[in-house]
Amino acid sequence: MIWLSIVVLVLIFIFGGVLLFGAPYLPTLTPQVNVALEITGLKAGQTLLELGCGDGKVLIAAAKKGIIVRGYELNPILVIVAWIRTRKYRDQVTVVWGDFWRQDWPAADAIFVFLVPRYMKKLNNKCMHYSHRPVKLISFAFAIPGKKADLKKAGVYLYTYG
Repeated sequence: MIWLSIVVLVLIFIFGGVLLFGAPYLPTLTPQVNVALEITGLKAGQTLLELGCGDGKVLIAAAKKGIIVRGYELNPILVIVAWIRTRKYRDQVTVVWGDFWRQDWPAADAIFVFLVPRYMKKLNNKCMHYSHRPVKLISFAFAIPGKKADLKKAGVYLYTYG
């Protein structure tokens, strides 16, 4: 019984601890994944960063289209899940365990996020200083306060930083 308690506490710490740095794990809905990839206009061979890649759903959908994807995830359990799920696309997908806020983002044509509202302004500031521009930012569910979206479709926002 003590082992079960320890496992539960570890899971609560891992899944709850990420709330200090970003969003909780919530899978992106398939229709919105499709819309996000559609509105980016990315072609095979182009690059997408996913900030908070969770279980790898967006990584897989992008890789199926020939897009090169790099996903960042803070939760070590989800990193393992995403890594296992994306092994078929290992030539196109990289899963990085770490805090994307503290990383130097590599060159990318687009960035995908599913963050919570309290981090959207911080994300905007990071994108404003992103050295590899132009870049498209796709946000599922949440808009950037004070910034007009280039397009909004099915709960997905598209912003361009040029």
